[in-house]
Amino acid sequence: MDELFQDFIETNALFTHDDRILLGISGGIDSIVMLHLMTSAGFDVYAAHCNFKLRGTESDDDQIFVEGECRRHNIRFISNTFNTKEYAAEKGISLQMAARELRYDWFLRLLGDLDCRCVAIAHNKNDVAETFLINMVRGTGLRGLTGIKPKTGRIVRPLLFADRKSISEYALHHKILHREDTSNSETKYLRNYIRHIIIPEFEKISPDFTGNIYDTAGRLKEADTILSETIENKFSLLFENKDNDYIVSIDSLSGLDPLPAYLYGFLKRWNFSREVTEDILGAMQWGTSGKQFYSQTHRLIRDRKHLIITVLPESKLTRYYIDEDTTTLSEPLNIRISKHRHQPDFKIPADRNTACIDAGMLHFPLLLRKWQKGDYFQPLGMGGLKKLSDYFIDNKFSLARKERTWILASGSRIVWIAGSRLDDRFRITERTKDILMIEILD
Repeated sequence: MDELFQDFIETNALFTHDDRILLGISGGIDSIVMLHLMTSAGFDVYAAHCNFKLRGTESDDDQIFVEGECRRHNIRFISNTFNTKEYAAEKGISLQMAARELRYDWFLRLLGDLDCRCVAIAHNKNDVAETFLINMVRGTGLRGLTGIKPKTGRIVRPLLFADRKSISEYALHHKILHREDTSNSETKYLRNYIRHIIIPEFEKISPDFTGNIYDTAGRLKEADTILSETIENKFSLLFENKDNDYIVSIDSLSGLDPLPAYLYGFLKRWNFSREVTEDILGAMQWGTSGKQFYSQTHRLIRDRKHLIITVLPESKLTRYYIDEDTTTLSEPLNIRISKHRHQPDFKIPADRNTACIDAGMLHFPLLLRKWQKGDYFQPLGMGGLKKLSDYFIDNKFSLARKERTWILASGSRIVWIAGSRLDDRFRITERTKDILMIEILD
């Protein structure tokens, strides 16, 4: 096993002999065998033990055992005690999830404190099989069946090549002592039920069931890699990034087969669940314009012929005042304001993000606000009034763009649809004496 261990580390580029490795050591057979393999191979290691205080004196005895083993083999050791029950209650999560969060948070902090390259965890082939079955029972996509990775960020799993039987045989051959966690035999937990009840039944049919699951998970991982590349290629062809929104034609999506798989592959990057994706699929086929769907971070709008994905806006002020002496503004837009004497040779910039306004027509403070139903203005060059809602329709404003649009007002009158159109009543004329120039900067 020693040779297979080092081959697995090198093949997966987990770490080298120049690195210091933090080992997560519980005292169980898997982690103690990993500790033995690491020291036998001559790696520079630091052993870390978590006492979660969940099994009374057993938890304390585990800590004493690991510390003793490390002292006996001259291995540097560090431990931490956690109030896991209190943490779980505060977070409203299970004890298993609380222990996991506490363990990994502490391990990752230790990496910097102890100058370690990565933290090694003693997951093995049996853990892969158990996780595979757990995810299948709970319902998962392809990604959930791809197994446990040898490396995730700074967490490595150098024992993944071995199954629990070979680990036990290695421990017996080398007379390696370890602790038994009595809670591991309780089948009230799903993982333990699968470990002690379900997998043994499958092994009656196929003795190498665990190895077959491990190999299958590896092949599914390869398939997932191909699928992910295909999704990304299609995404780059179909989706347009416009003003930080992503826009895609419904017609172009409808030509994909199978569309549900593609759509979920596209949308999961914005945290849309499979259930919401199915609702979006229905809206594409039968829904009306304006229907909206939400993830925790984004909103999707079915807007006539397109789907538009926008970031959920943060809660901010919706009204900003501009005093007469204001020269700059950073919220809600990055704005520069300057005054100019009207000269015969003055040229109005041909830029929608710049407004040149007859200062004599303004009443301060000016107001930057969102548009409201019933708003109207007199578009530059037109002789009559027009509702903003009609202006938006005529100029094909998407719902997302309308919501991002800011209105500059003087009293009750609209001066400028920022970045779009000036009101004709505030234009520069021969009678204008002073010009207020407002520029939206990038």
